[in-house]
Amino acid sequence: MVLRSSFDAFAKPIDSVRERSVSGGFITLLASATAAILLISQLFIYLQVQTRHSMHLAHSVPSILFNNGGAAARKLVLNGQYHIPLKLHVTFPHLQCNSLDYAHDGNDSSSGKFEHYHSKPYTFTKRIPTLEEYKIAVGSRVNNSELQKQRREGCTVSGTIHIPRVGGTLSVSVSPDAWRRATSVLAFGMDLTGGGGNTEQVDPFHGRLPNVTHYVHDVTFGAPFPPGTNPLQGAHHVMDNGSGVALANVAVKLVPTTYKRTFHSERETYQASVSRHIVEPATLAAQRSMLLPGLMITYDFTPLAVRHVEKRENVFVFLSSLVGIVGGVFVTVGLVSGCLVNSAQAVAKKMD
Repeated sequence: MVLRSSFDAFAKPIDSVRERSVSGGFITLLASATAAILLISQLFIYLQVQTRHSMHLAHSVPSILFNNGGAAARKLVLNGQYHIPLKLHVTFPHLQCNSLDYAHDGNDSSSGKFEHYHSKPYTFTKRIPTLEEYKIAVGSRVNNSELQKQRREGCTVSGTIHIPRVGGTLSVSVSPDAWRRATSVLAFGMDLTGGGGNTEQVDPFHGRLPNVTHYVHDVTFGAPFPPGTNPLQGAHHVMDNGSGVALANVAVKLVPTTYKRTFHSERETYQASVSRHIVEPATLAAQRSMLLPGLMITYDFTPLAVRHVEKRENVFVFLSSLVGIVGGVFVTVGLVSGCLVNSAQAVAKKMD
């Protein structure tokens, strides 16, 4: 028993020897307040998220051209190994759905090639816009029966397709057949394309050029990057050149971004850098372009990828800091108070 007590490093003073004083109480309160402030500050630092960014070469993936009938190809698409989802939601308030066409990498819906590569449920659909979609597209806040009638003159294209992780082009424009009929009626006063006697089919734009003003509700490539914003949302392309005919050319650079949060698994997301401009019809004619008025999105993937990691300090480092703060404050205050007491006692002896 005596042998074990000899190892005790925390010798206890006798109760009768210990003395309490006002100065000692003040020092104890000061030490406690200092330790509490440092503890709260250390807790605040621990709760702060540290963000770290790094760049590396993006992983090379093969581009697989597939037919939707293949089970193996569809499995690769669904697990996102070689393809990412592309979500589109755009409203043309002045174009009817039978005068609108969409295409991906030259495969348009009017020829049936689009549906060959993008079958349901991963495809686009055309429909009459809802009242809210139409109001946003025309910039109106009035809710009346006139807008209910006018919205039937518009068209909304929406849906999701899967695209390979290589550059490509997506377009929503006037259909080739409607464009030929409109230009024929405008130039010669009659349909020279053999469209028959149906007035709506012969002249879908009532003697005027099509107004391709549109509102992009949303265009999303892959999973969005949570801390960032999507520059492809809420874009209003107004063709105010008098004719309403122009091409909104949107160039998108996609940056693969790995997003990692504390206590969450990694997510493969994409950040988008966007530049856009309006190509006037005179420019299209001068370049003898085959592009039709509407919206064209050209996208490509950068060879560099970004890794975004949000993490907190290690919990053991945090606990070690707490122990060090509490123990260090009281030890330091004890040493300082001891020096002051001994100094006071030494001065008192000399004065005696």
